[in-house]
Amino acid sequence: MQAKLIVFQVYKNKQKNLTNTLTALNQFVQKFYGQDTTNHGGKYKYHRRGLLEDISHIRIVRGVIIVREVDLGVVVDFLNKYNAEVWVWDIMLSPEDEKALTKEP
Repeated sequence: MQAKLIVFQVYKNKQKNLTNTLTALNQFVQKFYGQDTTNHGGKYKYHRRGLLEDISHIRIVRGVIIVREVDLGVVVDFLNKYNAEVWVWDIMLSPEDEKALTKEP
C-alpha cells in the first residue's frame, strides 16, 4: 500500500510577546493532535478533539506522521494555515504498518 510520509515544522511567531507565541503553538497542538484539559483545579475534565483523531495515521516522532494518500490534502491544508514548513514523500508500507493505517481512527 502506498502512503505519504509528512515531515513538518511549525515555527514560533517572531513576535516579541511570548504569551501570544505560546498561545498559538498551544492552539496548534490542540487542533492538530487533540488534548485533555482540566478546569478548576482538576474538577472538570474534558477532551478537545484534534484533526488527527479523525484521520488514520501513524505518528513516528514529533513532526513526522504517515497518512493515507486520500487524507494528504486535509493534513497539508491544516499545516499551511499555521505557516508550517511541510515536506511530503511517497512511501511503501510494511504489512504491519498497513494494518495500523487501515484501522479506523
